[in-house]
Amino acid sequence: MTEYAGRGDVEKTMALLWGRARSTGRGPRPGLTVADVVAAAVTIADAEGLAALSMRKVGERLGRSAMSLYSYVPGKAELVDLMLDTVLGERPTRYDLGAGWRPALEAATRDAWDFYRRHPWALQVAGGRAVLGPNELDRYEELLRVLTASGLSALDAGRAASAVDAFVRGAARTYADSRAAESTTGVSDDEWWSERAPLLDEIMAEQGPTRYPTITALAAEGVYEQPDRAPDDTTPYLEREALDAFEFGLQLLLDGLEAHATRTAAERR
Repeated sequence: MTEYAGRGDVEKTMALLWGRARSTGRGPRPGLTVADVVAAAVTIADAEGLAALSMRKVGERLGRSAMSLYSYVPGKAELVDLMLDTVLGERPTRYDLGAGWRPALEAATRDAWDFYRRHPWALQVAGGRAVLGPNELDRYEELLRVLTASGLSALDAGRAASAVDAFVRGAARTYADSRAAESTTGVSDDEWWSERAPLLDEIMAEQGPTRYPTITALAAEGVYEQPDRAPDDTTPYLEREALDAFEFGLQLLLDGLEAHATRTAAERR
């Protein structure tokens, strides 16, 4: 399922995000805060995903009725915005530029990667519309500060920020999908491949050299063979592939940004 930020009441959501909400006066309010409601919702989403989230379930976790929660949050749409901005607050708001912009950007990108690994449900909130909460804007401000330190123009820094976000979200989505595959389907990566490998081998033996010459050539170079790993490494194949792709892609992204920043800086001289 996909949720979209900003689907709730605009004024109420922004007031809650920025700490400007006023009491509605509705229902009993003993012993709870908006933060309590959000924390309970995050715990549920971390464990079961956004599809499992409901006001009723949050109420049960807090020992309250679903109706009583509307004294704190107008509804699920507003709650999702609050959840996302709250967990974004876990990420650092400042990176040291003393060693240069590249180490700072790499650290920020890895922090974003770790964030999605802790809260994979955040990937179920579509990235096209921002929450516009303080924590989200704090992180965006810092990302732009790091990128502009590279010498990128203002326009290119904005574009680069979008590129970094798209890369991390895409890589994190692949990783999250790979982790969920076995538990969702009941079939491990090894079982999935072992069932299909003999059939695929037959097809590639018949058609590979003429129809898929590049795939055939790469296979001959051992590209698709599983690398050796430590005896105690039980990480599933697809999960390891996703991790490797992130590491390789991160360096490509950094190299590309560095080359572009150097070239455009030279052109402006």
